[in-house]
Amino acid sequence: MSLTPASEDTAPTGQQPAKPKTPPPPPLATEQVEYTPSGIVLPLWSGTPPGEIAPEVPEVTAIVRNYIHGEHININNVWQPQIEVFPAPADKNTGAAVIVCPGGCYRFLSYTMEGTEMAKWLNAIGVTCVVLKYRVPQREGADLGEIELKDAQRALSVVRARAGEWGVDPERVGIMGFSAGAHLSALASTAPGRTYDPVDAADTQNPRPNFAILMYPAYIFEAGEAGPLLPVTAQTPPSILIQAGDDPYPCESSLAYFAALRNAGVPVELHLYSTGGHGYGLRQTGYPSQTWPACVAEWLNINGWLK
Repeated sequence: MSLTPASEDTAPTGQQPAKPKTPPPPPLATEQVEYTPSGIVLPLWSGTPPGEIAPEVPEVTAIVRNYIHGEHININNVWQPQIEVFPAPADKNTGAAVIVCPGGCYRFLSYTMEGTEMAKWLNAIGVTCVVLKYRVPQREGADLGEIELKDAQRALSVVRARAGEWGVDPERVGIMGFSAGAHLSALASTAPGRTYDPVDAADTQNPRPNFAILMYPAYIFEAGEAGPLLPVTAQTPPSILIQAGDDPYPCESSLAYFAALRNAGVPVELHLYSTGGHGYGLRQTGYPSQTWPACVAEWLNINGWLK
């Protein structure tokens, strides 16, 4: 997704440097295109999704052009959440599944670059990919991620409920998010319980991931706070964090979450690259951060998620 660079504040001599600032969200793409799903598409909810507080407006699928890492498709105005499932090939299937949460500042979804493009890579290492099309933009009056968390928890429950159908081990269902999607993944990892009343038998399944992959997370850290803005406990799932030191969304989000997990005794790994920026997904950028897929695949394998 496109980002507006953070401003560079210069501190007067003898004073502390300015605190890192999160840049404002980029403008919405408006050139509409058609997106044709290549996975299995399933709605998350029947009827009005729980917690919905805004009237429905038409969904918009738009193409982003002239972006530093190439063209991609964004989706705006999501009122009916769904998942798009890409089962792992039978000859490679490890039984693991990953729910992928695209980024987009909680205003839109970077649906292809930080969503469906993960399917080929995950399938290649034997993992079923489930792309979550969660509600955006953030609803006025709701806390950051409050409405979207219901969609993520529902996706986790639905995947486990249909695990046999897709060749998935319900005890190896992880979550992976990019930017705002990484914040959503952390919310799903730290929520003490389900945030909506069960709607059917699928909601008897666990709504928390078994592991988490946080790609250049945003909104987890705020200047002046002692730690992450999330209730990390010993029950938070093992996690791996990927970010670059020059990310305009401050890498303090990764640092704060890493420290909190480590202090809680949760297995955690952090890869903080010297350069790489933000919003690159799997695109070949020429920066050190483009090597992250090998690191994540190794982490998944060593920790037993790819049995």
